[in-house]
Amino acid sequence: MNPTNTVFDLKRLIGYNFDDEAMQSGMKYWPFKIMDSKGKAKQQFGAKQTSTMVLSKAKQTAKVYLGEEVTDAVITVPAYFNDNQRNATIDAAKMAGLNVLRLINEPTAATIAYGMDRKSEKQHNVLIFNWGGGAFNVSILSIKNDEFEVKAVGGNTHLGGRDISSRLVDHNVEMIKQAHAGKDLTTTKKAVHRLRKACETAKKMLT
Repeated sequence: MNPTNTVFDLKRLIGYNFDDEAMQSGMKYWPFKIMDSKGKAKQQFGAKQTSTMVLSKAKQTAKVYLGEEVTDAVITVPAYFNDNQRNATIDAAKMAGLNVLRLINEPTAATIAYGMDRKSEKQHNVLIFNWGGGAFNVSILSIKNDEFEVKAVGGNTHLGGRDISSRLVDHNVEMIKQAHAGKDLTTTKKAVHRLRKACETAKKMLT
């Protein structure tokens, strides 16, 4: 893998401006380079454009699996996505040739996936949480028959598995500084990438 040319964490990129605090705080952990629209590079890809590539690949994979063209889609997004992020996701899907029937919050989609949308005349409330690699989000739903009513949503864009790895990276960077006369690994993206891989391996062993 070429870390400097491999883009990930798109949910933390799409819908943000270069100067936004969330963007700036994440940049020190990403091996790929982020620049504003005035920056010069051999080839630039915006977050929306990169999301279009991902959705185009998903569309192609679905076509191969189903044996027919796919034009309509229901797309899941984190519960904490704001209007800018949701609109950018829809724009990216349109550029991929998809007609977005609806955006659904990821916890709601999980409810459907687990079969909790089965008809029941009795109303019941469900708490769904999703703690993934990129974020933590939660929804409280009221379900009756096959109808959902979202009571509340919440989330934290910086409380995912990768954030735990980042804390481990920060800790080890400081330990290395103390042990090696102030040597700072963060000045070399390749070194940070190798350290992150080691931290992720250790985290998985401990869990």
